[in-house]
Amino acid sequence: MNKKERFSPPAVGGVSLLVVFAVLCLTIFALLGLATVQADSRLADASAKNVADYYAADCEAQVILARLRAGEVPEGVTESNGVYFYTCPVGETQKIEVEISLDGQNYDILRWQLVPAWTQGEEGTESWEDLEDDGLNLWDGSSPF
Repeated sequence: MNKKERFSPPAVGGVSLLVVFAVLCLTIFALLGLATVQADSRLADASAKNVADYYAADCEAQVILARLRAGEVPEGVTESNGVYFYTCPVGETQKIEVEISLDGQNYDILRWQLVPAWTQGEEGTESWEDLEDDGLNLWDGSSPF
């Protein structure tokens, strides 16, 4: 009695395919999660830099105000009829514009505003009004036929 041994290949059925699909899905979700975490990290770093730049500029503006109250007119400050104007850059894209009405030790803050770094009238820059507007070619509701 000679027994023949039969070789049967491992069963690669629906369960194995399901496991492969699940592993692929988990890998893709892990990569998407990693990409999201990296994007959030870059956003948090940029936000922290912007906040630090803002408060550094705000501190500089406060120092200039203190010097004005002490009777000194720092460089970069313009005066017109008791109203002093100066700016402090906040990074490369924004600045704080300050207008102070000063009468001895008394002062009124007329404007303490964060604005874009470029405004109309500065050399080498243009404002929104200076940009060419081609308009939008919108459908007026009438049939073209």
